[in-house]
Amino acid sequence: MKFNNGKVNEIQIAYIGGGSMYWAKNLIADLALDEQLSGTIRLYDLDYDKAKNNEKLGNSVSDYAETKSRWTYKAYPTLKEALSGCDFVFISILPGTFTEMASDVHEPEKYGIYQAVGDTTGPGGLVRALRTIPMYVEIAQAIERFSPDAWVFNYTNPMTLCTRTLYEVFPGIKALGCCHEIFGTQGLLIRMLRDMEGIEGVHRDEVKVNVLGINHFTWIDQATFQNIDLLPMYRKFVDKYYETGFEHNKDAWMTNTYTAANRVKFDLFRRYGIIAAAGDRHLAEFMPPWYMKDPETVRYWKFGLTTVASRVEKHLATELFYRKLLSGEEKLPLKASGEEEVRQLKGLIGLQPFVTNVNVPNVGQMKGIPLGAVVETNAYFSANSLRPVYAGELPPAVHNLVLQHTVNQELILKAALQKDKALAFNAFVNDPLVNIDVNEAEMLFEQMLQNTKSYLPGWNI
Repeated sequence: MKFNNGKVNEIQIAYIGGGSMYWAKNLIADLALDEQLSGTIRLYDLDYDKAKNNEKLGNSVSDYAETKSRWTYKAYPTLKEALSGCDFVFISILPGTFTEMASDVHEPEKYGIYQAVGDTTGPGGLVRALRTIPMYVEIAQAIERFSPDAWVFNYTNPMTLCTRTLYEVFPGIKALGCCHEIFGTQGLLIRMLRDMEGIEGVHRDEVKVNVLGINHFTWIDQATFQNIDLLPMYRKFVDKYYETGFEHNKDAWMTNTYTAANRVKFDLFRRYGIIAAAGDRHLAEFMPPWYMKDPETVRYWKFGLTTVASRVEKHLATELFYRKLLSGEEKLPLKASGEEEVRQLKGLIGLQPFVTNVNVPNVGQMKGIPLGAVVETNAYFSANSLRPVYAGELPPAVHNLVLQHTVNQELILKAALQKDKALAFNAFVNDPLVNIDVNEAEMLFEQMLQNTKSYLPGWNI
């Protein structure tokens, strides 16, 4: 990297999963819109041709009139070439195909277990983790060998276990897990200020929150705007919209399975007195089947079960749009994605110190959770430094819920690293969603492993 009059040039970023048709577009736009940073994005993907596609797309943006900085995109056929000499690493991969995803999400439905997402916890999250952890072992080993001083940004789910694996394999790694769920809750608080007090024009940075928990099961016990404590107002807001829910667009949850009316969030606040800070679809999966007993219960709470068929449909539409981008028939819209990777880069480079939520090992920032377990709290970004902000401790009832999942995640990691099916099954039945007879649970577990066995070499399946 080279510093020159408040700008930094020749930044080297390796992007593992660089053939993506989703997150890659956001990254290309976000980088092009920032005038302080420039350099090279080294694209690596198991499908080299897809990485070459993003090389073409990324380089085409340099010709846009609205582009503020010039980045060079280059695809590499090996991890070694992509990683060697890089300053930063971004990881955003898909562990498996839609076939495996369909098993993760829908096989448990045969036993009355419903999941809204199936990528973080529950039976689907566990089996996805068993597929993903070996991939992250290889990635961590490659980073240790070829770019040990690079900062590593993880975007893959299950976020906690992916980040935890990086540290388990390479303890000296400088890695963080990045998720935008908290931003959505800050946005809800901004809309609350408008609805309850008529306060307009609030920016997310003005809503200060204390974050505690694990990814997709995060909580906020302090929230302020200027000198206003937002929790008393949030209680009134919850009472006002508990039955109807509160959305950007009324009843959007009925047609868009990626959204929700926040009723799960509101119910958890009434039960525990602090703000549940992830989206309803994720929060519901960490709880017993209170909110997902059956599809009728899900509808009562006003969110959707995101089917794999709907994901396939979305993928086909994205694929069509992507082909138009590559042919030049369509132009990539340069608009900010709402992610924070550029601000995080600037923070670690030393241009713009700031605080935001990240997933990193617990070094004491979250009381009562085992040291080394990956937790989600605020952290302070500054020049080549990431320091967790002390978050405190969750109320006992919520703490117990989070701790249960934290301990189970450690068991999943151990099972995956040792290829131990008995340990994996223990973690499987420990999950609160697996609220069925143990013999049925064993049949479900065996079938789900069969459905993903091509990703589990060395297991006794």
